[in-house]
Amino acid sequence: MAIAVELDFNGATLTQYDEVIAKMGFEPNGVGAPGGLFHWVTKTDNGIRVTDVWQSAEQFQAFADEQIGPFTAAVGITEPPTITMHEVHNYLTAGDK
Repeated sequence: MAIAVELDFNGATLTQYDEVIAKMGFEPNGVGAPGGLFHWVTKTDNGIRVTDVWQSAEQFQAFADEQIGPFTAAVGITEPPTITMHEVHNYLTAGDK
């Protein structure tokens, strides 16, 4: 089952986010991680919020353990994010008809 994941990184900056994305080998507006269906980020009053939709909680957790945790620490984000997960009833993808 698909899940939506909100990650709130208090104290983090968009510059740090950009550094993490580069370390992961991703490019803005490019292709994301296997199992990831959708991704966006925004600045909040307290830091940044990353919102994703994943094919499964297991795929998200593996990615979080292998990449999010180590790479956020590498750019100086010392506090783990607050994570909220939601079961996704339906999602749509962009495409030509």
